[in-house]
Amino acid sequence: MPRRDLVLLDLDGTLTDSAPGIVACIRYALDGLGLPSPDDAVLRTFLGPPLAVTFGQGLGLPPDLVDAAIAKYRERYHDVGLYENAVYPGVEHLLGVLGGQATLAVATSKPTYSATLILEHFDLAGRFAFIGGADLAGERHDKAAVIAHTLEELACRGITAPVERTVMVGDREHDVLGAARHGIDAVGVLWGYGSADELTAAGAVALADTPADLPPLL
Repeated sequence: MPRRDLVLLDLDGTLTDSAPGIVACIRYALDGLGLPSPDDAVLRTFLGPPLAVTFGQGLGLPPDLVDAAIAKYRERYHDVGLYENAVYPGVEHLLGVLGGQATLAVATSKPTYSATLILEHFDLAGRFAFIGGADLAGERHDKAAVIAHTLEELACRGITAPVERTVMVGDREHDVLGAARHGIDAVGVLWGYGSADELTAAGAVALADTPADLPPLL
């Protein structure tokens, strides 16, 4: 495996455990619309994809309710749910190690505004050359589009790397499939919300059980 000069990292389920806040906000949205909520174990299986996918494909809401559910979700998320979150043990050290060997950037399906607030809250924003996320209008939300945006913004800052020296790190199949759209390898992490089977089936080139296992794979 070639040495990586540019490492793109997912946020939810990779850098931070955001499940408590996301699950609570999904439940808040469903309750606000008078809809039943699955139990927490089921809701956790929907973590990672864009909200439109979570509410539409994951929870089976009809298109006319998806936008309303997202709006209700954000009512609670930006004031409360965003901070019901924690950095995974070992991640701060991991970023120090990776930052010594490559340029780091975030590529998340979470809106850029929210991702930046979270990383600033945990004093991690300065570790990254760019924080790339979705836009609130919903025009840039799938992982392939977020990666494209992140690479474009890095290039505007004079930061580029060949695809064979670029890697995406994330915990769900969307990270792997989105990277593949750009010819970029993806390494899956198993401390988040996905499984080894999911990540392997999507085409991850390697899997890391813990943050300490990741640097040798890059």
